[in-house]
Order: sequence, then structure tokens, then C-alpha cells
Amino acid sequence: MKMIHVGTTCMNPSGIRPPFSVKSITPQLWAQRTSLGSRLRSLKCISGSEEEISNTGSDFNVKDALSGMVDEQVQELLSKKENRVLFDGLEKASLRVEMARKELALIEQQELAAKQFREYINQLEGKAMEIAECQREISEARALVEEAERSLSLNDVELEDGNSTRGAKTEEIDRDKERLESVKAASISALIGSIAGLPICLTQASNFTQLILPLAINFISCALFGVTFRYAVRRNLDDVQLKTGAAAAFGVVKGLATLGGGPLLELNYESFLSHALDGTTFVSENFLIFAFSAVGLDYCFKRRLLSPFPLYSSSENSK
Repeated sequence: MKMIHVGTTCMNPSGIRPPFSVKSITPQLWAQRTSLGSRLRSLKCISGSEEEISNTGSDFNVKDALSGMVDEQVQELLSKKENRVLFDGLEKASLRVEMARKELALIEQQELAAKQFREYINQLEGKAMEIAECQREISEARALVEEAERSLSLNDVELEDGNSTRGAKTEEIDRDKERLESVKAASISALIGSIAGLPICLTQASNFTQLILPLAINFISCALFGVTFRYAVRRNLDDVQLKTGAAAAFGVVKGLATLGGGPLLELNYESFLSHALDGTTFVSENFLIFAFSAVGLDYCFKRRLLSPFPLYSSSENSK
């Protein structure tokens, strides 16, 4: 079968026009370009049953002619302005579809984020309920603690009332014990000081009558030193400076008093030197006397023969 190409139409030798022309092809007909080729191939087979094909070379020529015709028709369809507008609209539609897909994906992500946010809010609400429950328990516990404190304060008031009545009874007893310990300290200090000052008094007296006054002065001053030493040292029994300072203070005062009872000071070198030597001697002698008394008292404190000030009450000892 021979095909004749005239302008833009295709005709066969019988003069029958094809059912379509190239100018009348629309984009819908272009989408069916593959079905056109298959129809032409079926037409070739039908015509081949009526006419006998002499050789294989003629078949290949028909194929090439048909494919060339289809390509030309496709190119002509693509080159037309109205079809190009349609293709541009198709591309824009595909872009809009792609953008819609992206927006859909973004909406899905936002919905997922909103769902997670709602779950987080639910968790926070659960935590808030737990915190409110804990605060309620804390307030209840605080109320119980306040009630317990009030009951304890009432008990303390009752105990203080009972202790005040008992303390009023034992106050005089404690004072009597303090007085007794002070008398013991004065006696021990006076005895030790008198014995320590006896050699010094013997060097200053020629008979027993002259010895009575210095011994009496030493006895009284050492007794006062014993009471003062107990109240000054208190329970700081390891404070050497405090104990030595108390003895030195009494020694300086008594030595200067003894110096003042001697001859008057004259405005010359010999009088100044004599009073300086006498003052040093008197202060040293009296310091030795009070130092021996301090050592004796400290020994009695540490051996618990004498109680330091203040005395502990029975309740403090039980604690």
C-alpha cells in the first residue's frame, strides 16, 4: 500500500481521507499518539492479508514512513502556540500540585507538633495536680507541727513553773554551799600564806610580840586572796596567766602598802634608791607569799578538795 503526503494530510490511492488532520489535533489527540501508531500497524496487517508483500525491505520502508509521519505531526503539534499555552498551564498545574503537597506536609508537621504540645500540656497539668496535692499535705503537716509546738510550749511553761518552785527552795542551799566553799578557800589560802611568810616575818622580828602583827596581816590578806582567787579563776584552772596575774596583783598592792608605812620619801638620790630597793623587796616578798597560796589553792581545786566557782546544781550534773 502506497501513502501519499499532500500538504498536511495523508491519503491512500483509493482517495479516502484519514479520519483526522494534523491541524485538527488537540492535546487530547496528542496524548493518544501511541494508539495512532498501533492502528496504522493493524491497518498494514489487514492490507497485507489482501495483498502479498513481495520482500522484507518494503516492510521496513513502510515503518520508516509511518514513524516519520508521526514525528512530524508531533513536532507540528508542539510548535503550535495554543498547544504551548496548554503545556505551560499543565506545568503550572503540576507546580501548584507540588506546592499543595508541600503545604500538606507542612500542615501534617504542624498537626504533629500541636499534638505533642497538647500531650506536654496534659503532662504539665498532671504535674500541677501532684504539686497541689503535695502542698496540701505540707499544709496539713505544718498544722500538725504547730499544734505539737503549742503543746510543747504548754509543757515547758508547766516545767518552768515547777522548776521555779523547786529552784526557790534550793537557791538558799546553793548559796550556803558557795559560802562554805569560799570559807574553805580563804582558810586554805590563809594557812599556806602564813606558813610561806613565816620566814620573812622571822627576819624582821626580834621577839614573839613583834611577830604577831606581821603574821596577822599575812593571814588576813591571804584569806582575802583565797576568796578572790576562787571567784577570779572560776573554772579556768588551766589558765596560768590568770592565776599568776591574781597573785602578782595582790603582791604589788601589799608590797606598796608596806612601803608606804615606812619612812617618808625625801628629795635626794639616797632616799629614791632606798625606797626603790625597799619597794622591790616588799613586792617580791608578798608576791612569793601569794604565789604559794595560789599554788595551794590550784592543787586543792585539781584534787577536788575544793570546788571552783560556780557550783553545778544537781539537775546540771544529771545532764
